Amino acid sequence: MTEISRLFDIPQYQLETYNLKKAFTSKYQGEWQSISTQDYIDQANAISRGLLRLGIKPNDKIAVISSTNRTEWNVLDIGVLQTGAQNVPIYPTICKEDYEYILNHSEAIYCFVSDAEILEKLNKVKDKTKLKGIFTFDDVKNEKSWKEVLELGKDTSNQNDVEERKAVVTKDDLATLIYTSGTTGKPKGVMLTHNNLVSNVLDSEKRVPFDYGNSKSLSFLPVCHVFERMILYLYQYCGVEVYFAESIEKMSDNLKEIQPNVMTAVPRLYEKVFDKIVAKGSELSTIKKGLFFWAVNLGLKYEPYGANGWWYEKQLKLARKLIFSKWKEGLGGQLDLMVSGSAALQPRLTRIFAAAEMPIMEGYGLTETSPVISVNDMRNGGFRIGTVGRVIDNVEVKIANDGEILVKGPNVMKGYYKDSEKTAEVFTDNYFHTGDIGEIDKDGFLKITDRKKEMFKTSGGKYVAPALLENQFKQSRFIEQIMVIGEGEKMPAALIQVNYEFIEEWAKRHNLSFSSNKDIASNQKLRDRIQEEIDEANEKFGHWEQIKKFEITPNAWTIEDGHLTPTMKMKRKVIKEIYKDLIEKIYRP
Repeated sequence: MTEISRLFDIPQYQLETYNLKKAFTSKYQGEWQSISTQDYIDQANAISRGLLRLGIKPNDKIAVISSTNRTEWNVLDIGVLQTGAQNVPIYPTICKEDYEYILNHSEAIYCFVSDAEILEKLNKVKDKTKLKGIFTFDDVKNEKSWKEVLELGKDTSNQNDVEERKAVVTKDDLATLIYTSGTTGKPKGVMLTHNNLVSNVLDSEKRVPFDYGNSKSLSFLPVCHVFERMILYLYQYCGVEVYFAESIEKMSDNLKEIQPNVMTAVPRLYEKVFDKIVAKGSELSTIKKGLFFWAVNLGLKYEPYGANGWWYEKQLKLARKLIFSKWKEGLGGQLDLMVSGSAALQPRLTRIFAAAEMPIMEGYGLTETSPVISVNDMRNGGFRIGTVGRVIDNVEVKIANDGEILVKGPNVMKGYYKDSEKTAEVFTDNYFHTGDIGEIDKDGFLKITDRKKEMFKTSGGKYVAPALLENQFKQSRFIEQIMVIGEGEKMPAALIQVNYEFIEEWAKRHNLSFSSNKDIASNQKLRDRIQEEIDEANEKFGHWEQIKKFEITPNAWTIEDGHLTPTMKMKRKVIKEIYKDLIEKIYRP
């Protein structure tokens, strides 16, 4: 039996253990098309042979940019790794300047892209990079297809060269560079070794109750993100069939077509699913509607392991039969497990989906930790709402004096590529500083309580750096102070304190008069004008960072009232507390 120490050992292990007929399935022109485990290995070998004929050397970097998850990505990944080269995945949605920076910083010499749209963006910067060639997964007129590399590798006479390359790759060799955006400055290249990812697969496997060799999964979170990428390796190791969703928009259809047993998502998607279900429930006739919301309210009180007592469990059994079973049916009917990561999951969603017998197991990790540090598990009392579960085997977590979560283990990155200074900043005695504040309870469950830095993630798992946005918005003469919010919410929003002096002047020009600050905060003409300012500034940022809603505070932010420090810096927690009603108005109107 193949011992797994490098990522390309996983497909071979799958062949020996499960030999799936449908290892990966993608939809092309409306038809689902599958490849077997053997096809997967054969195509990956062909890619390796083709790359060798293109002159790929060990430690060369090959970038891949795909707007959807697909079979080709995984074949290419193994094909690249077998040559001793490294795969550099790039987010498809970042701006062309970031494409240019990552390609140059990584010194990528080839790039594989999914489609014409990405190609168009890439073509604008490729002359400023070291790229020797670009290949496309989709057939794009007058462009090189990835099939050309497969064709180049059809001749098996250099397979021995591939085997020689594989033989000298060790578990501690670099496998991938994953670029992660910091609070300021350019993205950092996280160096992950084969062992970082392999150890995370093997140690996370103990927390997932799959029917090995028989389960089906639906994959749609970007595979350029380490969370989904590690999960895909995990599926392969456990003999889980992988189906790639066409798009977020078609998720609902794909769930019904595939009827998966497991899927991974970020909290924002679970929020959307729940909101959709509730919207449908609101349209029911009076009696059915009453029954529906009785079940919802019951679900929101859910506690695992029968902690609510026999009467609650009796009612829950009825709710599952009458209401929740229909929810499950709507999501394909076979979904037994969902995994959530990348941002904080609202406990209400954990409760309601567990009540509906589709439990969401929330975990925690970072790109730098490959990513899993801890994860909940329904079995053996390993599930606790409001926590990110117990720390996985072979990983050590300790809480620093200031509350920061520190991590040590085989999953922790080698460092930041070409940046020993930033690497040194995040390590103390081999412990990695996560930048998150947390605590471990008496039963070993890890709970994230705060962010050490101001940077946050939306419920869609996207990073937002408030200071960058705030500095841009404050360039408007209408805005005196602005605080960007949105931790764990579906979108960034802002609390704004206007520039009263300028507003007074502007009001005169427009024949307006305000009797109070409250009057200013609610004036629609002023709100519309500030919206124009925000729209203009938003253009400088990625769509996930853009401010979608705002509220004007009814008073000035001062040192005296506790909004600001003596050096005029915002006290974010205090401001959030003072204006919690406005925040509720933004997110839960």
